[in-house]
Amino acid sequence: MRTTIPCRAANPGRGPAFQPGLLSLLITVHLWPLGLLAQSVTDCEAHKHHGRLAETQRCYQQLSNSRDLLQRAEGLWGLGLTQDANNAFRAAAAANPKSPEIKIRWGRFFLERWQKEDAAALFEEAMELKKDHPQALLGMALLASEGFEKKATEFAQKALEGDPKLVEAQALMAQLAVEDVNFDKARTEAEKALKISAESLEAMGVMAALDVLADKPNSPWFDKIAQINPVYAEGYAYVAHVLTINRRYLEAIEFFKKAIEKNPRYWPAHSEIGISYMRLAREKEARHHLELAYNNNHKDPETVNSLRLMDSYANFDNFKTPHGELRLHKKESALLKLYFEQELERAITTFEKKYKVKLKEGVRLEVYPDHEDFAVRTMGMPGLGALGVTFGYVVAMDSPSGRKPGTFHWASTLWHELSHVYALSATNHRVPRWFTEGLAVHEETAVAPDWGDRLDPHMLMAVKDKKLLPVAQLDRGFIRPSYPNQVIVSYFQGGRICDYINQKWGWQTLLDMLHSFADNRTTPEVIEKHLKLKPEEFDKEFLAWLDKQLATPLAKFEDWQKALKLLNNGAREAKADDALNKKVIEDGLKIRDWFPEYVEPGNVYEVVAEAYLKMGNKKSAAAELERYAKVGGRSPATLKKLADLQAEQGRPKDAIATLDKLNFIYPVADPDMHRKMGELCLTTNQLPMAIREFQAALASKPLDPASSYYQLALAYMKANRIADAKEQVINALEAAPGFKPAQKLLLELSSK
Repeated sequence: MRTTIPCRAANPGRGPAFQPGLLSLLITVHLWPLGLLAQSVTDCEAHKHHGRLAETQRCYQQLSNSRDLLQRAEGLWGLGLTQDANNAFRAAAAANPKSPEIKIRWGRFFLERWQKEDAAALFEEAMELKKDHPQALLGMALLASEGFEKKATEFAQKALEGDPKLVEAQALMAQLAVEDVNFDKARTEAEKALKISAESLEAMGVMAALDVLADKPNSPWFDKIAQINPVYAEGYAYVAHVLTINRRYLEAIEFFKKAIEKNPRYWPAHSEIGISYMRLAREKEARHHLELAYNNNHKDPETVNSLRLMDSYANFDNFKTPHGELRLHKKESALLKLYFEQELERAITTFEKKYKVKLKEGVRLEVYPDHEDFAVRTMGMPGLGALGVTFGYVVAMDSPSGRKPGTFHWASTLWHELSHVYALSATNHRVPRWFTEGLAVHEETAVAPDWGDRLDPHMLMAVKDKKLLPVAQLDRGFIRPSYPNQVIVSYFQGGRICDYINQKWGWQTLLDMLHSFADNRTTPEVIEKHLKLKPEEFDKEFLAWLDKQLATPLAKFEDWQKALKLLNNGAREAKADDALNKKVIEDGLKIRDWFPEYVEPGNVYEVVAEAYLKMGNKKSAAAELERYAKVGGRSPATLKKLADLQAEQGRPKDAIATLDKLNFIYPVADPDMHRKMGELCLTTNQLPMAIREFQAALASKPLDPASSYYQLALAYMKANRIADAKEQVINALEAAPGFKPAQKLLLELSSK
């Protein structure tokens, strides 16, 4: 079993370094203009820049024997002797503690070895020695860019202010603009880089990527790159990286292949193509390339963690479904299969009709009880939700057991991700992020109004503070957020935009927009074509509609906050005092509808219901908890309490509906809950659901399996599935040979 490689914390001795990762290596080290390094370093970089591999190797070999410690470190770095290079950098820094240049180069060395904390510390130390050192700022920009942080642009811009000829920073500005889906700016920034240096391979890579994203065949920029450096694999790898973050995974693989053809020993491309194959469930090819990278000492976290994840697949069960495959962990597969397979098929059947798309392949759904395993699936991808991810026909998501009870609606997530499968398929992966995410959020509540994420204070404040982005720029909110929670706010905004379009123009208009995006049209073009509005006009109308939708919570928010705090304090003090509980109820009902979507801990519904219960008013308590469930409350304990109240009041169908809501939220191994729901289903003659729930009770490993086998046999018998009933009653008797109800039932079944 492979283990995760951690980044080492910054420390005076600086930890041992590892091998370079793809994103860092996409930036070629340019000529060092600071006058500190010997001319041989310039020669080495010139050889490397022009793809003269043998000459580069000899040059670094010569440099590694230099008496100058920094030159020796550079030579050892160039030869890939990481431990020796690190030692040489350490010695150089000790001999020249006031040199910012040594710290910067050492920081770049660490940056390429994924030791981000060490790299950041060195760049900061360099800037303490020389304020706003352009090369140190560039290092910080590269560091921030790997995490899709907004500061990347700020650092790069500041580096250019200090050194307008710093071509690497200028090329990085172009790359950041590509990631921000600001292609006009990307082209402008790349052209600036090419004016600084006509041989900027990174800028040429940006120009090539823009051509590929625009579906222009045979971009001339690849030939221009080859004329400078015929083995420059990084250019093709960069284009593949851009295609990957734009969800064009199959095309990305083809460009990674071209990178490997250019330089078969470019191990980052082997790692990335392996990860790409893994995302598409092509595990044989994935393992081949990942093992190749790993065995050639390219042991970056992405490679190691991906191989570790693939090793763990032995712990999963795979189930064929009518429309694909379901992968569940062995420890919970028997239980979750009952729910996930059914919901997967329901979503596919619904979306096939709704989107008018017939998928070319089956859908593969992978469910991970360990969130860290799921996180490996999302490495290097911007703007992804933390619950699920879609790679074409492959969907990966968290298991309910991997999340705190009540914080995760797995069925809502499944429908969200399945919507992506259809949107990506319908547009050949050309749909912009804001639209596919907006559609997916819209679909969550289209299935059931209580699904989907509820409006929370962060979203409300973003609307109140006018932080929503124009629709033409909304993609940027998913990729490089400028304030905390902007990604979540962008999901909310995209969903509400699609709600608005659906309400005013209808579902067919959303489909028509989807088809236009398939032609690689821009958001402004699609808005104008189908909504007959300029994007700015649409923004104005949408925001007016949204303000009207949220008028009450927007107007009452501050008063609601204060009142809710007082309400909870009062509830804690009320205890069994009827007068105090009556006041809690009066105060709660007064503010409940000021912010009706708030169902987080301390919400009005639960506080008021508890006060009703303390006063013995179970009917009113149930009514309040029904409002909580209807608006999307998800606390398992609260929903169980509601189901008990409904059953006690002689409302079995309502109790079943409540427990079924809970199954969509947290279908954990709770044999008592599943058995109780099964019994209610039997009394109301809902036989398929009764069978499922008794199966779930058995999958939950009850202390008394005989009773569950017996109840399952009863359900089968009522459904006229006699053979299945006999099998289960025999199982009951094997578990408890003296179980008389089972003996009697077996005799009855034998006569049929």
